[in-house]
Amino acid sequence: MFSRLTTYLHEMESKSPELPDHRKGKLKKLAEFVRTSETARLIFICTHNSRRSQLCQVWSQAIAHYFELENMEAYSGGTEVTAFHPHAIAALRRAGFQIDNPGGENPRCAVFYAEEAPPVQCFSKTYDHDENPRQDFAAVMTCSEADEDCPYVPGATLRVSLPYKDPKESDGTAEQEQVYDERCRQIASEMFYMVQQCGKAT
Repeated sequence: MFSRLTTYLHEMESKSPELPDHRKGKLKKLAEFVRTSETARLIFICTHNSRRSQLCQVWSQAIAHYFELENMEAYSGGTEVTAFHPHAIAALRRAGFQIDNPGGENPRCAVFYAEEAPPVQCFSKTYDHDENPRQDFAAVMTCSEADEDCPYVPGATLRVSLPYKDPKESDGTAEQEQVYDERCRQIASEMFYMVQQCGKAT
């Protein structure tokens, strides 16, 4: 894993506040799904698949690599298509990821976290896109709007509501960078906790 990311994770682990019990319970459900699955596929879902669900996909895949957890695959999707938002991309870069962004209306970005691992392919898509699993997956609802709009996610073995506050509210303000970094760190912290609970962490 890239040294900046390793440093970020070490600092985050040492400084992260204690997670609320209700969040821990949901993350433990995901960990149990991963622990008891031969191949555990997680789809992180929010309305636009532009910020929170993308951050969850990237961090969970990177942290699985960090812990050498080989049976987990992370995906993301939305209820509609927009684009992987530049502010979320910038927050990941500040954390230490290397990102190839080809540009365009809905760019397919390659997000690298280690020299020896393939990148996470990030672009906005619906949760039932052809590149996402169609059955035997955990649907992780990362925003309350998607949770309400999708009371039933076809093919999901497990559904967990894990909403995050939308950093979009800070767009164009003096607090924008700080808010995106805070959300990035919160998601990293919770994905770190989840993978730690899987029992295969080393």
